[in-house]
Amino acid sequence: MSHYQPFKQQVLDTCQELTHQGYLIGTGGNVSIRIEGEEALAITPSSRDYLGLTLDDICVYAFDKTPLEGELTPSIETGMHTAVYQNRPDVNAVIHTHQPTASVFTIINTPIPALFDEQVTQLGDCVEIVPYGMSGSPDLAGNLAARLDNQCNAYLLQNHGIICMGVSMDVAKTNIKVLEKCAQVYQAALATGKEITYLSKESADSFFGMLRSEQRKEIRRKKKLTRQSND
Repeated sequence: MSHYQPFKQQVLDTCQELTHQGYLIGTGGNVSIRIEGEEALAITPSSRDYLGLTLDDICVYAFDKTPLEGELTPSIETGMHTAVYQNRPDVNAVIHTHQPTASVFTIINTPIPALFDEQVTQLGDCVEIVPYGMSGSPDLAGNLAARLDNQCNAYLLQNHGIICMGVSMDVAKTNIKVLEKCAQVYQAALATGKEITYLSKESADSFFGMLRSEQRKEIRRKKKLTRQSND
């Protein structure tokens, strides 16, 4: 058994769970996890039915695109996932889906503002639009990378879908669900034509501070591990 197996298992379990729950449909979307202590990730393969995948089908690739384990072609969005890990040391798991309600906002080019405490604590103070780039293209990865410094955990990919991330796979899965709930409520609220209330800046800043604290904690943990491995 390779040391990559626990990481591959998390990817496999997550993509199958999200398929059963309706967040992943057919072969759309992709799931990855950072390999602890390495410049590498485990990611779902390209164009494969998630419910038919096995552990051996999950691909492990270095950030420089060197294959480390697995025979299948990795997701075409591997570059986008890699861009997240290289720019956000707090992130250890990334999930990209085409979930319906949140995707509505990608085609009307409308960010989702701070609406709920839970949203800001999990996702950040705004779910921004990432300008369009073709699937799997360097443009898409670059457009996302340019937004990552806002330290949020969810983004709307224009005319495409969404991407969520977190300090762990469980957090990333939760963020997918929180985003869809917020999108459903915001869409329904906009349809009423009535005035919408938003969190105050003071409240949003306070809840976003909780998220940032968790991110900084994870970065400190990694720096400590690096120092220990170098001793």
